[in-house]
Amino acid sequence: VEAKSISKDAERVMSQLPWPGNVRQLENVCRWLSVMGSGNQILVSDLPPELQQQTTKTDANDNWQVLLSKWAKKELQFGQQQLLDHALPAFEKVMIEAALNHTNGRRREAAELLGWGRNTLTRKINELGL
Repeated sequence: VEAKSISKDAERVMSQLPWPGNVRQLENVCRWLSVMGSGNQILVSDLPPELQQQTTKTDANDNWQVLLSKWAKKELQFGQQQLLDHALPAFEKVMIEAALNHTNGRRREAAELLGWGRNTLTRKINELGL
């Protein structure tokens, strides 16, 4: 079997899983990925379905502050710097999309929900490529 590398995203997901079977379970998953992985690099989509479901269950049980804290800790462990430069645009994008969905795309109402003026919302939409 040809050697494969693991993407940073897949590594992050795998490092956040509880691994109740400890080393044996991790070894089995690595063997499975070496055979079933679609390319030379293991992606999150290559993970076994039961692990992807575990990730979803874990996320659903945590509140957003806990998830944000976990994300920040992992990013720092992986040597990421300038966390706010990466996090703020992603946060704003989520908030804007939620407000626009809630208002059925009405920008004036969405801007009010976010505490912004309509022009600020329009500028942010353009900046974030929404």
